[in-house]
Amino acid sequence: MKRILNGPGVAGPVNRIVNAPELGEPVGFSHAVVAGDTIYLGGQTAEAPDGSIVGDTFVEQFDRAAANLMVALRAAGGEPDDLVTLQVFVTDVAEYHQSVMALARVWRKHFGRRYPAMGLFGVRELFDPQAKVELMGVAVRQT
Repeated sequence: MKRILNGPGVAGPVNRIVNAPELGEPVGFSHAVVAGDTIYLGGQTAEAPDGSIVGDTFVEQFDRAAANLMVALRAAGGEPDDLVTLQVFVTDVAEYHQSVMALARVWRKHFGRRYPAMGLFGVRELFDPQAKVELMGVAVRQT
């Protein structure tokens, strides 16, 4: 790992990996990586700490995935207002469109009334075949 100077002559890593203990054990990825004031958030689904997917409907799964993303963000020292971009991966774009009104309420619950730059991506499937949605984002901590 590359090292940089963190103050007068003190070497430290360029980035810091953060894995929130409240979330399921990450396998092959990190919940978040902090590099300077930027937080890169690994993909979060509706996964419970035991590895099972929570929620049958798209809205229920989006709610849990958003909650998980916020846990990872806060564990890395960020807040919802720090989110600058969000990628939403869904297995059924039509179901996303049908759920927009309910999703608006879930959005405000987790992210407030701010909207970062976003992209919606329809995918054939996610890593866990029961997952309907996965969220990834980037946040920049306010200084």
